[in-house]
Amino acid sequence: MMEFLAAIAIHKPKFLAMHCQEVGGKNFEECMQFVNDFVKLLLASPELQRYDRLRVYLDEDFRHSEKFTALGNFYLIHEELQNVTMWDFAEKQFVPVNDKQIHSGRIEDISTKEKDKFPQNYFPDCKWSRKGFIRTRWCIKSRIFDLINIHLFHDASNLVAMESTPSSYRNSRHKVLEHTLERFDTDEYQTVPHFIFGDFNFRLDAQAVVQRLTVQTTPVYVKTSKNELKRIMYTEKGHDDKVVLTIEKKLFDHGDKHSEAFVVDNGKWLADFDNELEEFQDRLTEYPHDFPPSYPYVEDVNDGLGYMKTRLPGWCDRVLFSHTARALIDQNHKPLYSVIGAQVCMGDHKPVILSFSLACGAPPDCSPTGAPWHLQTAPGVRQDGCPAGPTSETRFIKVKQNGCTIKIYRETTV
Repeated sequence: MMEFLAAIAIHKPKFLAMHCQEVGGKNFEECMQFVNDFVKLLLASPELQRYDRLRVYLDEDFRHSEKFTALGNFYLIHEELQNVTMWDFAEKQFVPVNDKQIHSGRIEDISTKEKDKFPQNYFPDCKWSRKGFIRTRWCIKSRIFDLINIHLFHDASNLVAMESTPSSYRNSRHKVLEHTLERFDTDEYQTVPHFIFGDFNFRLDAQAVVQRLTVQTTPVYVKTSKNELKRIMYTEKGHDDKVVLTIEKKLFDHGDKHSEAFVVDNGKWLADFDNELEEFQDRLTEYPHDFPPSYPYVEDVNDGLGYMKTRLPGWCDRVLFSHTARALIDQNHKPLYSVIGAQVCMGDHKPVILSFSLACGAPPDCSPTGAPWHLQTAPGVRQDGCPAGPTSETRFIKVKQNGCTIKIYRETTV
């Protein structure tokens, strides 16, 4: 929390959007009771006292597993930022955001958000887990955009993940993300620029990475009494007692070089194997990540740099956005795409932050029909122009419009 609040104190955003996954942690049935206390503690922080309006959505109702996503969306608005509105998905109009509201527990009937758990047939082996999305729609400084919190499927087994390229897990993620994006494009609401950020669980091409790491080695296969593959050990040729890499269902151990191999030069050598986003390049984009893989870090308060030997590290946590949103970015201001707490233990995931500026001026024509997506399409909402002079640029934490800088903070668990 200290690293997060320190970032706020430095950047002083006027609009802050934070998307969380696995609210309540892995042992949510036992730990969900502590979430509200955590939220109260966070919002009582001195760094947040000038945020006089907020919306918080916490999907905590694990008793209804068919709808439970364990997602949490936080949106804080600074007192200096005026005329902020949200879309009401039931009333189909924008409504003012003038107060503080925290929605927790069962939030199905809250109409200023859209929430859904992915259909069961999209889950690997049809086994349901806490995966889905929460979408909100905002209008700030006459600009309209969606903020989407998402959590996609993970790789359950390292052995399965390296069987093929692409892996079966990647195929499952592709199908459900395609399904979700298609839903946004074809539903009853106007398509607007969107920012989709959360835990995509995108992984490296495990088969190709293993081939790179095990040049000049000999594989040794260990099976169970039922003749099922249990372990693969790659030993150095000519030195059978020297194990270079060991892989099991939940073990990925590169020996003494494990963490060093993935953090050197911010893991740039891994970029060739980070290609899950390529399948969506016609719809989504991302800034280059000049930071090491965001997962899985050791959960040791004395170690903020080491990786656990459980999974092949990867950039699971992303801030993606539509090409229409990219068109709004002021190219005179270099975007910042990084992590919070780079040197500090933040849990198994490092929170990702995106900061960028948007140029002043009329909203660009980005809709398929040629109708610009600005306040004229939002009945009952006041249309404000971009302020002139030096004050035309405002620091944000997620999305910004009309000369507002935005920042995005993403936490893994609460």
